[in-house]
Amino acid sequence: MNWLDLVGWAGSAVLVWSLLQSRVLRLRALNLIGCFVLIGYNAAIEVWPMVGLNIVLAVINIWYLRGMLATRHDEKTYQVVEVGVDDQFLAHTLRVHAADIARFNPGFHWDPDASGRSAFLVVTADEVVGVVLSHAEAPGVAQIDLDYVTPKFRDFTPGEFVYRRSHLFTERGFHRVVSPPRMVAPYYHRLGFRPDGDSYVLDLPASPTPQSA
Repeated sequence: MNWLDLVGWAGSAVLVWSLLQSRVLRLRALNLIGCFVLIGYNAAIEVWPMVGLNIVLAVINIWYLRGMLATRHDEKTYQVVEVGVDDQFLAHTLRVHAADIARFNPGFHWDPDASGRSAFLVVTADEVVGVVLSHAEAPGVAQIDLDYVTPKFRDFTPGEFVYRRSHLFTERGFHRVVSPPRMVAPYYHRLGFRPDGDSYVLDLPASPTPQSA
């Protein structure tokens, strides 16, 4: 086996590996890399139908990647839906993803009967991509209990849409949001949170005070 054959096998392996990914962004990126490798390999051995096939696949991957990257921070693509803390669909979502939630949020426990709780689903179209749960930890302080992203959208940060809308917290009298402690792979430093021990803190803008006539 010469080095050119190794290139062909490597490209095929990357394509197969890409199809094993649950994260859509990673799947497309790896598939694109595999296509580029196989375009070069098949052009070198002059198998033109395979060159054409991989060019088409590369264009498709680039199209989808462009769309994903262009809309990953778009509030028209991702919406925040507040639900009741005892909502049955919320409970179903937490049950379905319980093992994955425990992996990234060790020690997570949700008590819908406790006071001061809030629950938000982040959705795209009719698909749930994230869950943010919080409670009043102290006067003016919202403690995030869970900030979870479903595996398919793990390369995105849908929770940011909850924090962008500071009124979701300020209308409840909060001036500070604290991330879950010991969360695995936190992303809060990208959203304006500051480190504070094993958590991150976001100081919210003051609610506008109505002016008297």
